[in-house]
Amino acid sequence: VLGAKRWDVLMKIGLPRSMPYFFASLKVAITLAFVGTTVSEMTAANEGIGYLLISAGSAMQMGLAFAGLMVVGAMAMAMYELFSLIEKHTTGWAHRGSQGG
Repeated sequence: VLGAKRWDVLMKIGLPRSMPYFFASLKVAITLAFVGTTVSEMTAANEGIGYLLISAGSAMQMGLAFAGLMVVGAMAMAMYELFSLIEKHTTGWAHRGSQGG
């Protein structure tokens, strides 16, 4: 590529070009990680929010179960927003198809 070394092409073109896709997949993965963690705690744990959900549901403490769901949702939303801010800061040059202008 016009006499550039492979390392230079990777660091100056390849890696920056892949960052928007990396952050898009990271935002999806972090929210699914909370779902997976909660489900695994529901099935095979003796502590954690998933265990709390099962225990509260069995004891008919629906307020506690709903609060546990709200905590999981809030944590997932907070992590999504954190990675959105990092993405916006590091890949502000990338244009999205859904944005006007």
